Amino acid sequence: MKDTTIYERNVIGKKTTINGEINSQGDFRIDGVVEGSIQAKGKVIVGKEGRVQGEINCSNAEIEGHVSGNLVVDNMLSLKASSSVTGEVIIGKLTVEPGAVFNAVCSMKGMVKELVKNEQERSEEKTA
Repeated sequence: MKDTTIYERNVIGKKTTINGEINSQGDFRIDGVVEGSIQAKGKVIVGKEGRVQGEINCSNAEIEGHVSGNLVVDNMLSLKASSSVTGEVIIGKLTVEPGAVFNAVCSMKGMVKELVKNEQERSEEKTA
C-alpha cells in the first residue's frame, strides 16, 4: 500500500530564534536562527539569512545561509553561492555553486560503506 500522507512545510521566520531540538516528518525552512538539532524526514532549507548552529539530519538539504556543526544528509546536499558550512558532513551526493564556503570534513555515504567493508575483509584475512 502506497503512503499518501502529505507532510506540511515548516518555516522559522527571519526574526525567530529557537534553542533546542526540532523533529519533523515534513520539510523545514529556516530563515531565522536555530541553536540545537534538527531531525527531518523531508528537505531542510537554510535561507540566505538563516543560521544553524548544531546538528542537521535529513533526507535532502539546500543551504543558502550559514551552518556550523554536524550535517547528515541521506541524499543530496546543495550548497548555494551564498552558503557557508563548517563542521563534519556526511552526504549521499553534493552540489556546490561557485562562491560557496565549505570548510568541513566530508564523507560520502557510499564511500563509508565501502571503507567499512574493506576494513572487515582485512581483519578476516589477518585472523584466517
